[in-house]
Amino acid sequence: MKKVITIIIALCFGTVTAQNITNQGAIWNITTDNSLYQLRVDKGGVYPVFWGNKSGASMEHEQGRSRHNGPFALDEIPVRGSFADKTPIIEVVFYDGVRDIELDTPKISIETIDGNETLVIEQKDKHYPLLVTQYISTIANCDMMEKWLEIKNISTNKKERITVENILSGSLFMPANRYFLTQHSGQWLREFALKKSELTTGIKTLQSRDFMSFGNTPWAMITTPTQTGAWYVQVQYSGNWRIDIEQLHSSHLQIVGGINFWDSSLDLEAGKSFTTPKINFGYTPKGEQAAMQLTHSYVKNEVMSATTVNTIRPVLYNSWYATTFSVEENQQFDFAKVAKEVGVELFVIDDGWFKGRKTDNAGLGDWEVDIEKFPNGLSPMIKKITDLGLDFGIWVEPEMINPNSDLYRKHPDWVLEFPNRTKDEWRYQLTLNLAREDVYQYLYNSMRKLLKENNIKFIKWDRNRGLSQPGWSSVPREKQREVRIKYMENLYRMVRALKSEFPEVIFENCSSGGGRSDLGMLALMEQTWTSDQTDPIDRLFIQYGYLSTYPANTMVCWTNNYDAHRAGVSLEFVFDVAMQGVLGIGQNISRWNPEQKDIAKRKINQYKSIRHLIQQGVVSRLKSPFEGNKVALQYTAKDGSEAVLLLYNLGEVTEGATSESQLDSSIRLENLQSESTYMVEGKSYRGDYLMSIGLPWNLSGVYKSKVINVKIKN
Repeated sequence: MKKVITIIIALCFGTVTAQNITNQGAIWNITTDNSLYQLRVDKGGVYPVFWGNKSGASMEHEQGRSRHNGPFALDEIPVRGSFADKTPIIEVVFYDGVRDIELDTPKISIETIDGNETLVIEQKDKHYPLLVTQYISTIANCDMMEKWLEIKNISTNKKERITVENILSGSLFMPANRYFLTQHSGQWLREFALKKSELTTGIKTLQSRDFMSFGNTPWAMITTPTQTGAWYVQVQYSGNWRIDIEQLHSSHLQIVGGINFWDSSLDLEAGKSFTTPKINFGYTPKGEQAAMQLTHSYVKNEVMSATTVNTIRPVLYNSWYATTFSVEENQQFDFAKVAKEVGVELFVIDDGWFKGRKTDNAGLGDWEVDIEKFPNGLSPMIKKITDLGLDFGIWVEPEMINPNSDLYRKHPDWVLEFPNRTKDEWRYQLTLNLAREDVYQYLYNSMRKLLKENNIKFIKWDRNRGLSQPGWSSVPREKQREVRIKYMENLYRMVRALKSEFPEVIFENCSSGGGRSDLGMLALMEQTWTSDQTDPIDRLFIQYGYLSTYPANTMVCWTNNYDAHRAGVSLEFVFDVAMQGVLGIGQNISRWNPEQKDIAKRKINQYKSIRHLIQQGVVSRLKSPFEGNKVALQYTAKDGSEAVLLLYNLGEVTEGATSESQLDSSIRLENLQSESTYMVEGKSYRGDYLMSIGLPWNLSGVYKSKVINVKIKN
């Protein structure tokens, strides 16, 4: 709902009265608790002035841009038009072939959108029927702004179509400085590695072009070498996305981001409009740790569903690694009995339950239960499992299809393909063209039928391949390159519809692990399967990187037997690593001996006693695996009354080592009450002591771990 307002009514942690968008003559100030975004407006347009610490409000800022004929100002909405010395966020071709845009005098208003105070900037092209509207929304207590664009063809003449070749969500401009970029890097089984590099003159591009985000995720953080401030950026989109960071010779930065229009376009008919996904920009003067915590708060309070964000996630068991495709009723029920015995709350059957699915080369697309494996259907088995006191969940991969399936034999034209070109299979899979309405209806009705006919409380929604041959030859040529964008629109539409009808069902986002981790999915699905890598040593790195931007209650962490490094780690260590987020069990638990079962019971009970802090507390990353052999995370109640520390040794340092990160033998806590007394392992400490001096690192041995409770003394 939109309305013109005079005060802001909603912030990240509650409702207060404030004024965060103010006008001072030609200058508009958009403020959060600690940041300022400043715009200058005149008849010529809207121009960014400053983004950063509030102290910048009293300073004069120049953009540092010049041409051979003198200085010029970058527009708040840079478009393709006039000179080419800018990174545009809108590029169109008008019906007569003109490719330049010239925007006229802006119209500015303040509205309430989704409860947040929003600056709305409207500009029309000076000649053609193009209306551009930018939205800048403030979430003050998260030090965050959201930006998005809407473009509309305001013509009434059907012949006056506009081809959109690029429309990003927003542009930001930063003052001159020396800047460093922190980003995620990775590949399958190696997601979320943190990479830091200095930005130099030119454009640094982070992007996805095949719907996969293993190499990068749509997130970036910018810091300087001499200041504690941190700028952070995220694109809220699950298809092809991009973030471009351009540093000028003057050391100013321009940052743009949104949908990656590589090999895409939109045909904007008369009267039609298109709205981009949001891009969120944040700044905090308190450094990278604060940036992470503010982003977690923003995701929980502004992005995720309000009905599920505060729901404690259950401990789950998934039978995939125990059985792979060889699933059947009695076997699964036997697993469920052991799972219940050790304390599991949710039992999940993975791949292999549907018709024709004996290996990964057949069956995808035929979403009917395999009567050879489940002769009575799923419901009788589900009832036996729920009678044990467990909820039931199931795996699906709706977006993919095997050529060896009844669906493909009936509808070979339903896949993405180009005529006269090879159909590249990936894991024996092709991609269904979800841009098509008939494909959408088939998949939606298949998933709806599965949920309606069975007592299912959890869906693991997988997507195991990237795009290839994204052809859509059944529509007119001017519509064919819309396929990726329409695909994502229909994917979001489908999940929203299912969530609306089945609000009690938890959805888990999976894409061969962390291949589709973004805020677009977290707006619809409660949690993310972080990686197919289940080795606990690798998981320490993956999970540490994931927490840079995504909250712990969205991070699914499994125990398993996989020992990629032949380290021979203990089952206790495996569980302690998996406690960092949403705990899952992945081993063949039917083979556990009594000792292993006892360890599992004890660790699951321990996790349940602290998961309110793990899933709902404030996360502090105290020691990084990327910087040394010690790893430490702290999860603290919002009021600072209690916390839990998770400590890990990846190795031991011999006497004489000189690395400061290796020799640091204390652990300093955060976010406690300074004057309160806490009990830690039977000893009492004041909060200010724990935060300034810290605890000794009383953990020895390679691949050892410890869980430490910290609580105010009664």
